[in-house]
Amino acid sequence: MKQQIKDIILKAATKAFENGDLPSSDFPEFVVEEPKIEAHGDFSTNIAMVMAKIQKMAPRKIAEAIINRLGDTNGAVAKTEIAGPGFINFFMDTTFWHPVLSQVHKEDIAYGKSVIGQGKKVMVEFVSANPTGPLHVGHGRGAAVGDSVARILAFNGYDVKKEYYINDSGRQIRTLGTSVFLRYRSLFGDDVEFPEDCYQGEYIIDMARAIKADRGRELIEITEEEAIAYCARLAADSILDGIRSDLESFGITFDNWFSEQSLFDNGMVDKALKAFQEKGTIYEEDGAKWFRTTDYGDEKDRVVVRNNGLTTYFASDIAYHQEKFERGFERLIDVWGADHHGYIPRMTASVMASGHKKEQFDVVLVQLVNLLRGGEPVAMSTRSGEFETLQDVVNEVGKDAARFIFLTRNYESPLDFDLDIAKKKSNDNPVYYVQYVHARISSILEKGRERGIIDVAKDKAAIARLIEPEEVHLMKALARYPETVIMAAETMAPHRITFYLMELASCFHTYYNKHRVLVEDDKELMTGRLFMILAIKNVIRNGLSLLGVSAPEKM
Repeated sequence: MKQQIKDIILKAATKAFENGDLPSSDFPEFVVEEPKIEAHGDFSTNIAMVMAKIQKMAPRKIAEAIINRLGDTNGAVAKTEIAGPGFINFFMDTTFWHPVLSQVHKEDIAYGKSVIGQGKKVMVEFVSANPTGPLHVGHGRGAAVGDSVARILAFNGYDVKKEYYINDSGRQIRTLGTSVFLRYRSLFGDDVEFPEDCYQGEYIIDMARAIKADRGRELIEITEEEAIAYCARLAADSILDGIRSDLESFGITFDNWFSEQSLFDNGMVDKALKAFQEKGTIYEEDGAKWFRTTDYGDEKDRVVVRNNGLTTYFASDIAYHQEKFERGFERLIDVWGADHHGYIPRMTASVMASGHKKEQFDVVLVQLVNLLRGGEPVAMSTRSGEFETLQDVVNEVGKDAARFIFLTRNYESPLDFDLDIAKKKSNDNPVYYVQYVHARISSILEKGRERGIIDVAKDKAAIARLIEPEEVHLMKALARYPETVIMAAETMAPHRITFYLMELASCFHTYYNKHRVLVEDDKELMTGRLFMILAIKNVIRNGLSLLGVSAPEKM
């Protein structure tokens, strides 16, 4: 729609130049946008202001010259006005919005799709929680964000792959093995001291019991190093299986699960560090090896190999991101928890040091989730029977409610997630508010079929009857969807889709409370209104799909 207005403006400006109203045919880039105040029209442009220097004229004079040459716009423009220093406001005729409905029906599930990605290969890596315990609600928000970002980018023409990076190497995995082994020993009556840095959850005891049932006392009779390694591998695999299962029940699958340990097994970490050392990007000091991240904007250089010879997580992350680029990905997007903010500069430095552009690496930082019940904080303790894990939340409120609510705010802001609201079948529950419109329209369409409107097809005369202000608002909202999807892709912001769907649902509720769709004594009007609400239903379905949320026919 905005492009149509731009074309109308450029055509009028060209005529103004050809007729001597404007001295120059140089028309710079200008903006067409929707005014925030409805009284200012449907669209507004700043062309007169940005042309003032080139045309050597006052903006209002330029605006008058353009308006005077608008000519016949095929009934699209009802009126124009000049506002403020020279904004041109456009008030569109009702008929301008009618083609939107036909476009929605024609494009169906592809409505809103774009090709801005041009097939660029993008890797979205998200969740990537250490396999040392079950996923919690914070992981759930990151999972919803990462999956939706991937869906939105793919819908906009990017070649997207989703990956989970398994941190199955290093100190945390050894700590996991130690935790299980100590609990295993205690099951045989050994008086063991359980360090504070070990994992405390009930799931550690459960795994120790399972090992005892399977292996008896065998692990006590081998070396402690062997026993801990065995417990670490078994526990990590078991926890990872649980993570896979939890994510699948949350509607999330990955194209690839990548093992950190494989980077060491394949020699990729050593290879990457050696190459940087030969370039002088890595240097030795105090017995450790340091990466010159300050050369690329970091506040200080970072250790990649400690003075005890052990590599840091940063070392394997350097190799991992190089490996992603070697697989042909042109852009890397990592979804991390907000506590990783300080890690961004060093990873950006490693990407740039590898010969890639800073713009090829993006990090989405997801803020914390505050779990509530009836407005009161939930104690985060499985021992007390309260909720802690993502699976607990999904089991209580359902996948759709969890995913939608996780995406109701910008991921850069903390989120209050109220379990009681998420279960409500009322307008207080945002996912119910949107899904109900889809189900309501399904019911109306079914009643329409009972009244003889079997096929809700395009009927120009019926569509021309859609002239009520609330109908125009709905058509304008539908027209806004493609731009919303593009903006969500460009800013990696799924909440834009969520906000849009809630706004569209609000417009529908307002309309439905004021107007009858099934107008018994006016079949033509009923046909037009059914055509319109089916378009609304389709767009809600499309938007929910980008969020990984279902669009129920009945509720």
